[in-house]
Amino acid sequence: MVETRLKPLKAGLIGAGIQASLTPAMHMREGSAQGFAYDYEMIDLNQRGLSPDSLPDLLNQAERHGLSGLNITHPCKQLVIPYLDELSDEARALGAVNTVVLKNGRRYGHNTDWWGFAESFRRGLPDADLEAAVQIGAGGAGVATAYAILSLGLKNLTVFDLDPKRATHLAQALSALFPEAAITASGDLAAAMEPASGLIHATPTGMAKYPGIPLAPELLSPRHWVAEIVYFPLETELLKTAKLRGCRVLNGGGMAVFQAVGAFSLFTGCAPDAHRMMRHFDNLTSGSRPSEDMQ
Repeated sequence: MVETRLKPLKAGLIGAGIQASLTPAMHMREGSAQGFAYDYEMIDLNQRGLSPDSLPDLLNQAERHGLSGLNITHPCKQLVIPYLDELSDEARALGAVNTVVLKNGRRYGHNTDWWGFAESFRRGLPDADLEAAVQIGAGGAGVATAYAILSLGLKNLTVFDLDPKRATHLAQALSALFPEAAITASGDLAAAMEPASGLIHATPTGMAKYPGIPLAPELLSPRHWVAEIVYFPLETELLKTAKLRGCRVLNGGGMAVFQAVGAFSLFTGCAPDAHRMMRHFDNLTSGSRPSEDMQ
């Protein structure tokens, strides 16, 4: 009988409060299916009593221990950049990295968050009207989702955030990247929703720690599609309300899966089975497990 040896592979996730993340499970299950002995390490800053100041040491340790790459999540997606050798075009444009490939003594920063949202949207709302949309949230996740929807051809984007300066900064940065689109910041959510065909929600509202809905329900109408980034729970209060008001909806599960699909490909050089990873994600989320992390 011939013994089959699995190919060794090591990777990890750096972030704070990441114990509920499903990224490690998705990577290891897909790795096993593709013949890897996949060791995926959870590097939780909170549990280890560390701060983002430890990033240089953690990157050095990862290289010494032979990791192929690292996923990066809150609060390190911007802070990790100075310690990298090269950035992909998308990571440079977004100013955020969620995937670091460690290869031949060099560190390559990528961003698969934006592609994860774009791929989820393309598959989940294939016929969505991309004339005009509103995005609530201009933080790290909002940068990725806005970049994604504009890459898909959105013509008009209005950004709303509780911090008006942050919304303005994002609108200005995106306008330079997508000069063919009209991108503005607004403090009047009701007025912005009136002509819009869709809504992207890119804040933690709706998670167990942040219950609620990010806008007045009466601002939603059947003409709107609604795309969510929160995936615990998969059906947030926003999505429940939007469904009741006749909207087409997209939950945050696809973004979670496809950012992992992109990272897996970068770490391994192998094309993952996206459908298999989605099935595994569905199995993992069939319970009521809470999450503090969107990676």
